[in-house]
Amino acid sequence: MGKIEITKMVASGNDFVVVGRLAGWPVGRLNKLAKDICDRKYGAGADGLLVLGKSKKADVRMRIFNPDGSEAQMCGNGARCVAYYRGNRCVKIETKAGIIESQVKANNVKIKLTDPKDIELDIPVVIDGRKIKVNFINTGVPHAVILIQGLDRIDVVPMGRFIRYYSRFSPHGANVDFAEALSDDSLKIRTYERGVEDETLACGTGAVASAIIFALKTQAPNKIYVHTRGGEVLTVYFDRTAHKFFNVRLEGKVRIVYKGEYNV
Repeated sequence: MGKIEITKMVASGNDFVVVGRLAGWPVGRLNKLAKDICDRKYGAGADGLLVLGKSKKADVRMRIFNPDGSEAQMCGNGARCVAYYRGNRCVKIETKAGIIESQVKANNVKIKLTDPKDIELDIPVVIDGRKIKVNFINTGVPHAVILIQGLDRIDVVPMGRFIRYYSRFSPHGANVDFAEALSDDSLKIRTYERGVEDETLACGTGAVASAIIFALKTQAPNKIYVHTRGGEVLTVYFDRTAHKFFNVRLEGKVRIVYKGEYNV
């Protein structure tokens, strides 16, 4: 048994365990560590494990492992945590989805994401004999976005799990965001995250995905406020020409919960 240094961080209700110096570990060992350390009963408890390492393209490389051990390409709130963790005003982060740029001011972190892609609107999905319209977008990871009314009454977990595994989104599946408009420039969301396989209090790439779909559907402005389940409001900015979105940014607060050692 050995010990590793860990930092527990939270961004808008998304919580992560951040570790360094494990980049040389084999994937199988990192998969198991993620399962163990993210466990909320027997581990540190988290929505994900962020493993940091050296990068030839950026200031730091970030690998994201879900509580089920799977590896994700990108995590918006995770990237914001890593930027804050590094302690520099401007940090470039290498992810499997591309280079993420960040700006840190006190405990407020804004990141610039890779351009969204693969947008597809109004995909018919049948749930319990009822047809609903689902919108697909990749904001670093795939998201299925459903614009609805009565968000607080939605049973997110069973609906999210069904859509997450829907054949149209196979083989990788999708995170599922349920979004309700509050005004012309704000909405609230609830997200079922793959890999966590449950509803989380926030999702950075999901906030961006929901904001962009909302903008496409309503012609909302280029700055949208997204109210998360955790209570914090994330701000999504973007530029656009017709249906193309670029210079997409996500902003919100980050904090360190604790630092310590974890027995491996």
